[in-house]
Amino acid sequence: MEKHRLSEYIKALSDEGLLVDSEVDEELSIRRIACLTYDTRELGQDALFICKGAHFKPEYAKYAVENGAVALVSETKYDGASPFIIVTDIRRAMACLAPLFFDNAPSKVTSIGITGTKGKSTTAYYLRAIINDWMSDTGRPECAILSSIDTYDGIESFESHLTTPEIVELYRHFSNAEKSGISHLVMEVSSQALKYGRVAGINFDVACFMNIGTDHISPIEHPDFEDYFASKLKIFDTCRVACINTDSDYSDRILSYADGKCRVVTFGSHESDAVYCKKIEKRGDEIYFEVRTPEFERELHISMPGIFNVSNALAAIAMSYVLGIPEKYVESGLARARAGGRMQIYKSRDEKVIAIVDYAHNKMSFEALFNSVKVEFPGRKIIAVFGCPGGKAFLRRHDLAVAADADCDFIIITEEDSGEEPFNNIAKDIAANIERCDYSVIEDRGEAIRKAVTELGGGMKVILITGKGEETRQKRGTQYIDCPSDVEYTLRYLEEYDNAAVAAN
Repeated sequence: MEKHRLSEYIKALSDEGLLVDSEVDEELSIRRIACLTYDTRELGQDALFICKGAHFKPEYAKYAVENGAVALVSETKYDGASPFIIVTDIRRAMACLAPLFFDNAPSKVTSIGITGTKGKSTTAYYLRAIINDWMSDTGRPECAILSSIDTYDGIESFESHLTTPEIVELYRHFSNAEKSGISHLVMEVSSQALKYGRVAGINFDVACFMNIGTDHISPIEHPDFEDYFASKLKIFDTCRVACINTDSDYSDRILSYADGKCRVVTFGSHESDAVYCKKIEKRGDEIYFEVRTPEFERELHISMPGIFNVSNALAAIAMSYVLGIPEKYVESGLARARAGGRMQIYKSRDEKVIAIVDYAHNKMSFEALFNSVKVEFPGRKIIAVFGCPGGKAFLRRHDLAVAADADCDFIIITEEDSGEEPFNNIAKDIAANIERCDYSVIEDRGEAIRKAVTELGGGMKVILITGKGEETRQKRGTQYIDCPSDVEYTLRYLEEYDNAAVAAN
């Protein structure tokens, strides 16, 4: 990858109308930039440092200059640090700098972007499993993925805490994938990423719109549903082919927006859909469905529980069709695909206790989960363990409480990334919307799961532990704190339950 001179970055900002002022002299302008970052932990020699973030402090700018930064890009100057390159809009500036530094890496990898209120992660992992079977059979590296679960780009592999990374990181992941010989990258695309330009400059080879519901409404996210919806639709502004779920609310509006911008392939339960599902049947622990595509018509199956996952599978089939993936890999990939923290089912030895760990965290995913559980595990008491994040998505506190209240026998409100908002405030907001169901508030997530597994609801019960999945960090304040995952807690307390049952007998 060619290292560009500092003057080239300044010119790029100027050409985009973003440059306000530059303190860079002629001698400095010829320096070649070897590092582009906004994170002081990533600083290296000959770095171009971006001053951004709600929690950015002036001392960060000074630290950057003392530790390798040759210049700072910012909307304002900070005392004790220079030289500055002043811009009108730091987010647009990042979208200008990243393609230059990373040599427009997204154009060299087949890119698949998935957006929607629910199902993005599961769909991404369905499609990744299909692509990986195809890659394996043809001797090529496995597919890269950027999701709310984890990140893999051929070089970096770690647990994620953002659905879609900031644009500098995003371009780095594409660059890593390209350098690793990876041909395909599947990513979740959040409404925030689309609204604030985190995917600017990326022309998706395939863009999938799963569905739309009310979520992420808050002062720091979207002021209302229209802003949220309009942000989601932006995924079609730069894509080659759109895959659209005709079973989604507002599907006519989604189709209308995409029309004329790109080729459209539909999927759903309508005979007019390019990928059409006409029959669904649960057999044992697996779900079978009949599907017709332009390439084949046959029965397929998925091993992940949850009838709602058929819609996610149809999305993956539609994208596979667009990508030209042979039928046999669609079949094998769907059959084996799993997504960490999605519909993971654990049982006690006596099978009286069934615990389901799922990432469900908004109204649509909650309603789909409860509806599926009532069909798949009839007659059992239902206990829900959940919380809501701090400082954002405030409508969830109403929506999740109402959904759980309608179907549960008991609710435990617990911590879920409270961040900078006191947990008690969040818990009170949730509890205010519970009218019928008994509930308790237990901030410690491990203790909440323990009580649900070992103490509550004697007899046959199913426990829904939602919101965190296999995540191993809690956001407290501005920091992410290590903690056991919901899966670890569940296994620990099921063992405690089993041992107690043996002792009692």
